[in-house]
Amino acid sequence: MAIEDQENTIRDIKSKNRRIMGAGGPEEEDNRWPPWLKPLLQEQFFVHCKFHVDSHKSECNMYCLDCTNGPLCFLCLAHHKDHRTIQIRRSSYHDVIRVNEIQKYLDISGVQTYVINSAKVVFLNERPQPKPGKGVTNTCKVCYRTLVDDSFRFCSLGCKIAGSSRGFEKGRKNLLMESEDSGSSIGIARNISNLQSFSPSTPPLTTSSSCRIAKRRKGIPHRSPMG
Repeated sequence: MAIEDQENTIRDIKSKNRRIMGAGGPEEEDNRWPPWLKPLLQEQFFVHCKFHVDSHKSECNMYCLDCTNGPLCFLCLAHHKDHRTIQIRRSSYHDVIRVNEIQKYLDISGVQTYVINSAKVVFLNERPQPKPGKGVTNTCKVCYRTLVDDSFRFCSLGCKIAGSSRGFEKGRKNLLMESEDSGSSIGIARNISNLQSFSPSTPPLTTSSSCRIAKRRKGIPHRSPMG
């Protein structure tokens, strides 16, 4: 009996050591990505800086990879000299970053790139799409957004994090096997989307941004009365 208890204790210690070392657990998944990436994708940019409210350069579209203390405005950069900082831009109200900036710090292989204002960019987070168009052969492995090139697997950095996790791949295979056994594919896309470990959507527009858009809209034209 004493020998069996000793063997059980040794097995428990070994299993705990594997978890601590990250053998397939959350620690190993997190170590695959730089510590600043997930905080970056969760931030809401293009808001007014609370420290420089009165300045016309108070819009927060910068981020420090060393401090990861939230979005920064142009004036905040004075406190981040010699730090790694990147600039976030917007395309169709979604956050993007230029490829030549982010690829210095992150492997973006497999993520769809776009050319905007003569510069290649990648989207930070997934963008909702009702359903793929007809004849589409390649879609994002996580959110099923249409991809323009078969060499890409994800539509954004957030989807790459979610789709590269072991839990996502394992859950995807299990659902597909269940679908084949039952002979029904209804709800597969919805169930797979629930497996996303991390793929936040682009934050909504701020109140100030909405006001600026509303001011640019013209009134409804009216036909002049017949004389």
